[in-house]
Amino acid sequence: VQLQASGGGVVQAGDAVRLSCAASGRTLRGVAVGWFRQAPGKEREFVAASSRTGGGTVFSNSVKGRFTISRDNPKNTVYLEMNSLKPEDTAVYYCAAGASIISSSLSNKDAYAYWGQGTQVTVSS
Repeated sequence: VQLQASGGGVVQAGDAVRLSCAASGRTLRGVAVGWFRQAPGKEREFVAASSRTGGGTVFSNSVKGRFTISRDNPKNTVYLEMNSLKPEDTAVYYCAAGASIISSSLSNKDAYAYWGQGTQVTVSS
């Protein structure tokens, strides 16, 4: 599966941004999809994930209550809706997918087999 992340940009603190992760090559039905981010000089960290069934979601503590993740199955796309953005949310955001990821491993980047190219989100104060 090929993943294409898009929707990043430069925004002000408090703004909202929606990132898209469009898949091609296979359907995302039955596939877990996660969002990760990497700030300069830092390791890639987990942000949010949607389970294989699409019925379960997981968020990191730093974004819980501000970010949501959703799927549009006909469009084969997963969205990350980011609200109340903070300067510390500045990073390159990556989407990833994996067909055999169990719920307890959704936050583990090593569990994902497929990665998109990343989209930059910059939040100014």
